[in-house]
Amino acid sequence: MTWLPTTKKELERLGWDELDVILFSGDAYIDHPSFAAAVIGRILEAEGLKVAIVPQPDWHGDYRDFKKLGRPRLFFGIAPGAMDSMVNKYTANKRLRSEDAYSPDGRHDLRPEYPTIVYTRILKELYPDVPVVIGGIEASLRRLTHYDYWQDRLMPTILLPSGADLLIYGMGEKPMVSLAQLLVEQDCEIDVKMFRNLMARFPQRQTVSLLQKNEIPGGIRPDDIVLHSHEECLHNKRAQAENFRHIEEESNKYAAQRIIQEVDGRYAVVNPPYQPLTQDELDRSFDLPYTRLPHPKYKGKRIPAYDMIKFSVCLHRGCFGGCAFCTISAHQGKFITSRSKESILREVKAITQLPDFKGYLSDLGGPSANMYAMHGKNLDICHKCKRPSCIHPGVCKNLNTDHSALLDIYHAVDKIPGIKKSFIGSGVRYDLLLHDTGDERINRINRQYTEELITRHVSGRLKVAPEHTSDNVLQLMRKPSFKLFHEFKRIFDDINRRKNLRQQIIPYFISSHPGCTAEDMAELAAQTKDLNFQLEQVQDFTPTPMTVSTEAWYTGLHPYTLEPVFSAKTQKEKLAQRQFFFWYKPSERQNLLRLLRQMGRTDLIQRLFGGR
Repeated sequence: MTWLPTTKKELERLGWDELDVILFSGDAYIDHPSFAAAVIGRILEAEGLKVAIVPQPDWHGDYRDFKKLGRPRLFFGIAPGAMDSMVNKYTANKRLRSEDAYSPDGRHDLRPEYPTIVYTRILKELYPDVPVVIGGIEASLRRLTHYDYWQDRLMPTILLPSGADLLIYGMGEKPMVSLAQLLVEQDCEIDVKMFRNLMARFPQRQTVSLLQKNEIPGGIRPDDIVLHSHEECLHNKRAQAENFRHIEEESNKYAAQRIIQEVDGRYAVVNPPYQPLTQDELDRSFDLPYTRLPHPKYKGKRIPAYDMIKFSVCLHRGCFGGCAFCTISAHQGKFITSRSKESILREVKAITQLPDFKGYLSDLGGPSANMYAMHGKNLDICHKCKRPSCIHPGVCKNLNTDHSALLDIYHAVDKIPGIKKSFIGSGVRYDLLLHDTGDERINRINRQYTEELITRHVSGRLKVAPEHTSDNVLQLMRKPSFKLFHEFKRIFDDINRRKNLRQQIIPYFISSHPGCTAEDMAELAAQTKDLNFQLEQVQDFTPTPMTVSTEAWYTGLHPYTLEPVFSAKTQKEKLAQRQFFFWYKPSERQNLLRLLRQMGRTDLIQRLFGGR
C-alpha cells in the first residue's frame, strides 16, 4: 500500500531523482477518489508519469515547502481544494467557520485565502521558467469575470492575478491526460516559452489561456462567443448579467462554442469542454489504486471531511437539476455519467476490508442521490439542448426518470458480505420520484424506489432540499413548488406509519436568496410550523462565483430576463430574514412580533404565536 510521494525522503525510497509533475494541494492529502489532488495524481501516475503531491505547503517565510522537491520536468499543478477556499473558511456573514473540514484537526491556519493565487505567485517567483497549471473548483468558478462576495467587487479571470500559464476547468481527468501526453511527446524539459507555443499550436479542450489578440488560435472566429470585456462589466452591471447567460449555457451544452473575453488588453480564451466521460473512463478513474486513507503523516489526527466520506460511495457524476445557487453545473455539468455496477461493487468490497468498518455505508449517492443512469431517451435532442435544467420549470419529456438501475445497485450492494446496511446521505430529488411519466411501469418502479429508500436506507433522518416555500422565490431558484414537498412528506409519513418507523425528514432552507423578502420568510416560518418542523438545516444565501443567483444578487438583474430582482444585502435585512427560521426560540419572539406588525401580517402572529 503506497501513497504518492510528498517528501524528498519518499522520493529517495522510490529511487526517483526527478519528477514530471508536482501538485500543490490546499487540502490535506487523502488518497481517495473524493479528493481532487489524489485523483489527478493517480491519473497522471497511470500515464507513466512520476508525480508528487505537496499538501498544504507553508506559504510564509522562506518557502521551503515549495522548494523541497525542486523543479518538475513538465509543470507544476495547483489543486486548491475540494471546496472553494473562501466558502470553506467563512460563513455567509463573513465570519470564520468553526473548523476547516479538509485540514488535520480542523485547523484554520494551514491554507491561505485564495490558495490558487498565493501558491502560483510563489512558484512564479521561485521558478519563473516552469509552467504552472491551475484547476479545481476555485479556478473553475473564476475562469472569467466574476463577482467576489468576500472582496465585494468584480474580479477578472483568476489567470490574471495568479500569473498561471493555463487554467483547466471542470472535472480534470481528460484535459490533464491530454495535456500531459502532449508535453511528454516533446521528450524534453518544458519551459514557459515552449509551453505557451504548444498551447497556441495545439489548443487544449476545457482550458483557458490569457493571450494577446494575435496569439488567439485561428483569430476571433464568427462562431466564437465574444463577451463584454471585463472593463465594460466593471462599469455596467447589465453587461455582466448578459455575459453570464452565455457562460452558463455553454457550460451545459454537449457541443459548446469557444468563449472569448477581453481583459486588461489581453483575451481570456475558453476552449470548449470535452464531452462527458464515458462509463469506462469514469470507472477507470475510480478504479485507480487509491489507498483510500489519509497520508501516514496525519496519524492520530482527525480530518473532518475524511470522516464524512470514508464509508461512502459516489455512484455518478453530473447533475441536471440546474439549481440557480449551485456551482455543480459550472464544474461537473448537467450530463450524468454513471459508474458500472461492477466498479461500484468493487469499491464497496474494498470498504468492507477497512479495519474500522462496522458494516454501515454512510452514503450511496452523488451530486444528487437519485440521478444514477438517467439521461435523455433521444440523445440527439440532448445534444442540441442548452437548457440549464432538465427538471425545471418541469421535468423534460425526453428525460428517462426510471429508478430501476439504482434499485439494482442498492440490492446488489446490500447482498455483499459484511454490509449490514447502506444509507443514502446525499440529497434526494423528490420531484423525480413524484413525476408522472405517463408510463405505469416506470411510475410503479419509482414508487417502489421511494418505499425502499424510506424503509431501508434512511438512518433515522432523510435529507431533502425544498429550499423555500414561496413559489416566486422557488422559480428564481429553479426549484419545484412547495406543494411537491407537501406531497412527499405525506408519502413519507404514510410509509413510516405503515412500517411502524420513527424517522424524520430534515428539510434544507435558504434565506436572503435573490427575490426573497422578509415577508416571504415569515410565510416560510408559518408554513413549516404548520408541518410541525423546527428547522435545523438552514443557511443564509452565500454568493459564490459563477451561479445565476450570484449574478442576480450582484447585478440586480436576472441574467436570462434582465428584469430587476430584489436582494437583501445589508446585515440588518439579512438578519430580519434569517431570524424567521427560529420563530420557536423565545429570544427571537419580540423581534419577530415587531417585524410582523410592521408588515401588517397580524394573521401570521396568530399562526406562529397563537395571537400573543
